[in-house]
Amino acid sequence: MSRRYIGRFAPSPTGPLHAGSLVAALASWLDARAADGGRGGRWLVRIEDVDGPRCQPGAAETILRQLSDCGLQPDGPVLWQSSREARYAAVLGGMVERRQAYPCACTRADIERVHRQHHGERHRHAELPYPGTCRHGLGGRAARSWRFHATEIQKRFSGASPAPGTPDAASQPRFDAHGVAWHDRRLGPRRQDVAGVVGDFVLRRADGLWAYQLAVVVDDADQAVTHVVRGEDLLDNTPRQLLLQHALGWPAPVYLHTPLVRAADGEKLSKQHGAPAVDTREPLAALSAAASVLGLPALLHPHDSGVSGALAYWAQAWPRIYNPPS
Repeated sequence: MSRRYIGRFAPSPTGPLHAGSLVAALASWLDARAADGGRGGRWLVRIEDVDGPRCQPGAAETILRQLSDCGLQPDGPVLWQSSREARYAAVLGGMVERRQAYPCACTRADIERVHRQHHGERHRHAELPYPGTCRHGLGGRAARSWRFHATEIQKRFSGASPAPGTPDAASQPRFDAHGVAWHDRRLGPRRQDVAGVVGDFVLRRADGLWAYQLAVVVDDADQAVTHVVRGEDLLDNTPRQLLLQHALGWPAPVYLHTPLVRAADGEKLSKQHGAPAVDTREPLAALSAAASVLGLPALLHPHDSGVSGALAYWAQAWPRIYNPPS
């Protein structure tokens, strides 16, 4: 039998919710409510404030108010990443003991220099894979960060796949010489050579802050998250997280990446590019705009609909548009 559905919405409080983040919130909420043949699963909210310097004072509280205005109430207490320092440290310590992580002395300039020596100038938006400089020792330099031994672990897991009878086995990742393969519920089969495209990625940064990849994997496991619904801009993070989950012996959630809201110039709408906050004083209008991005039907009687009725209507429509949860 499949695990009981648990989903989550995990915003970073770098500003209030904008139109794009409301799309992700609504999608994850609807997916939870439509789970198990409409009987519904649990929907959690996690505030990803691990990157303290980027967080705006009061933004988390604003986000929680916006969600409440829109009728998107979590089914449990809100989890704050900033309270999880000891847990992340314990997981990293175990990885170091198992030689799944190692210290790194490299700066970004060091990595750029090695890349130029071997590959020439890179394209502006291209990934800069870690060349493995510190993989076998620091060479007398001081450690700055900690990295996941992705290259070796990907190789070690080559050919691994879930055993027959594993819950959600059809949605679980596969590992081979070409990297990580997985199935996205909206985008279909995906694959990435994590070792070649990314290399050994950072788990704890040089400034002492925890990297997103480690924090999100630990939190999803500790909250027993079975399904992740989030924006398509986070798609490239998925294979890294799948590799980490497998290395730690934790089950992988099922993933669905939603369409993005784009600005007039075609760029993704984001807080960094000045996206305005969603006006939740008129929550039905904000939710209707988000539902339209997700391809959900327009309300039959918008002027006579309340928030709860609209959400129930879209929850019924959700499985007809997106493949039902496993």
